[in-house]
Amino acid sequence: MQKRKALSTDEAFLLSKKIFENFIGYFKPEKGEKVHLFIPIVEKKEIDTQIFIDYFLKQNIRVFVPKVVADQLIHIEIFEDTLFENSYWGIPEPVSNEDSGEAFFHYVITPLLYCDTKGNRVGYGKGFYDNFFENISEDVKKIGVNYFNPDENIDDVWENDIPLDYLVTPTDVLSFGKGLE
Repeated sequence: MQKRKALSTDEAFLLSKKIFENFIGYFKPEKGEKVHLFIPIVEKKEIDTQIFIDYFLKQNIRVFVPKVVADQLIHIEIFEDTLFENSYWGIPEPVSNEDSGEAFFHYVITPLLYCDTKGNRVGYGKGFYDNFFENISEDVKKIGVNYFNPDENIDDVWENDIPLDYLVTPTDVLSFGKGLE
């Protein structure tokens, strides 16, 4: 978190752009595929996923974002004209509470504070993504995005944690055992 806070707004944007370019270059998402990704918390200098969203919508790649409703994570499909409002946590979320009902996504791009060399992620401790990962197909590519490459392993991994399949950084796309199909 400290390393992220030390980045200037311009540095964070340029690194986000490199992460986006690495994602597109490696995964090559196609028209009609479904991508689930988070809307960043600007104050926490999360990866700027608006770059991803703009590209996906222009390429007719379906975009879904999470929203917490009654302590449950739902998945809302967004479009160019989707209206957003800030949640209790300061996260931009669609105004709509209509769950898409989608159960399969080609890619899930997840926020994180840190990811280790085995794909274990540290989030914000609410458990929403852990629960989400438990209920999605094994075929879904679970992808973390981070400004920094992992340099140490997480010691306190919980036995029910589900590791990421990939981590995309400005310099690398790291695979944690799931081959690109």
